[in-house]
Amino acid sequence: MSAGLVGSFPGGLVLEGHKSLSNQTPIRPAGLPARLIFPLRQRNGEDAPLRVSVGDHVLRGSLIAGGTHLMDPPIYASSSGQVMAFEDHDLPHPYGGSNRCVVIETDGQDESLPPLPLMDAETYSPESLLQRIHEAGIVGLGGAAFPTAAKWLKGEAAIHTLIVNGAECEPYITCDDLLLRERADEVLRGTMLLSRCLDCSTILIAVESDMPEAHRALLDTKTALGAQAAAIKIVQVPARYPAGGERQLIPMLTGREVPSGTVPAAIGILCQNVATVAAIYRSVIWGERLDSRIVTVTGDGVKTPQNLEVRLGTPLGFLIEQCGDYVTPDRQIKLGGPMMGHPVTRDTLPVTRSVNTILVTTTVGPTPTPQPCIRCGACVDVCPTRLLPQQLYWHAQARQLQATLDQHLFDCIECGCCDVVCPSHISLVHEFRQAKQTALARQQANERAAHARQRFEARQARKLREQQDRETAAQQRKSSLSQGASPKIQEALERARQKRASRHLPPASEDAS
Repeated sequence: MSAGLVGSFPGGLVLEGHKSLSNQTPIRPAGLPARLIFPLRQRNGEDAPLRVSVGDHVLRGSLIAGGTHLMDPPIYASSSGQVMAFEDHDLPHPYGGSNRCVVIETDGQDESLPPLPLMDAETYSPESLLQRIHEAGIVGLGGAAFPTAAKWLKGEAAIHTLIVNGAECEPYITCDDLLLRERADEVLRGTMLLSRCLDCSTILIAVESDMPEAHRALLDTKTALGAQAAAIKIVQVPARYPAGGERQLIPMLTGREVPSGTVPAAIGILCQNVATVAAIYRSVIWGERLDSRIVTVTGDGVKTPQNLEVRLGTPLGFLIEQCGDYVTPDRQIKLGGPMMGHPVTRDTLPVTRSVNTILVTTTVGPTPTPQPCIRCGACVDVCPTRLLPQQLYWHAQARQLQATLDQHLFDCIECGCCDVVCPSHISLVHEFRQAKQTALARQQANERAAHARQRFEARQARKLREQQDRETAAQQRKSSLSQGASPKIQEALERARQKRASRHLPPASEDAS
């Protein structure tokens, strides 16, 4: 069945839409670039262990890094070629910076390894599906790129509600919209596959009310699938930003709040992006590894906005060339939408699993100078997570880290609503990101210090045990020698013992004479 339009959520904004720029043409495969670049930095901040050497020839699907544990999903080559170098490159990350990357020079042959072994969609177990999700390198494709297999294990409660999130609330992004229009069958079949595995009693697919074609495609496919898809409810949510956020979507659909400091799985709810669900389906049914994704290339700064199926590792500039190149040399590039996206200064950065949009705009005016906060409270009114952004800002500015944590800093989803309405043009989200980065760095430093202390204490305890073991062994040797010796030898040993003891006697006092 299809449910009607559900209610709204606190705060948020109604934004002017620009989706028609890129959703008028079908998804098109992008070309194959001369070089592919694969950052090793994983979602947990650690580098994936290398699995190749410089000079190695790889095929599409070759494991080049990672795969050691659930927070280290494998990274696969997305075409055939030669490993040319391990170099530092700028990262497509909100915090910027550079990190070690694997650079592959493609050979144009695009040869592939065989797919992963196919799974029987009717007889798999939850454990085998979890292993396949990790083995295929699947992460959240809505932008966060959190390893999907690890996300399932975040909560101890049994999952009773599966929410498949197609609420694409940023005003320019259309990759999920086009996926639902063209591949609704994959999304629905993937949803059924997950719901059987998790034994969910409630299964919901959410789309925004301004995605009528996607909504219709889902309804038509659900009808075609018949009774096997009967338990799935297709729900429309208001076209109000940020309706696609987990902590906004879950209360709208279920009436339940995710407690601060926890994740949806802790209350029995699993929320997955539609592209992630489709990738899971393709990994099970066709044995596909995650080595490509749909990327929206859009904005008034690119000649032909569209959605492309992109090999991971492809440089941004190559994709912009595929879309007719820049309209003008004066432009700004953002990764993501205008609200939650972040600007980048060069187009040599690679597409990773977290890049869903390249937004190119020609509006490159001067950035307004921030003015002092006038305490108007506008940021509080639009905050969809009911935070106090002005309080957070004051504490962040004063480097009062604990105070920001007390104000639930990590509940901020960095949606940017407060930035839009601030009359003083304060970059609030930037301050919050910096505070989060500082808090995480401090936490990691504390963890390293605690680990070093544990190692030191363990070493000291080991040395003490070894010394005690040596002394005990020496005593045992002496005892065995003494007991097994002849009377003459025992008498000599006793005289030697007494002689050693006499050396440590205190000198006689003068009164004794």
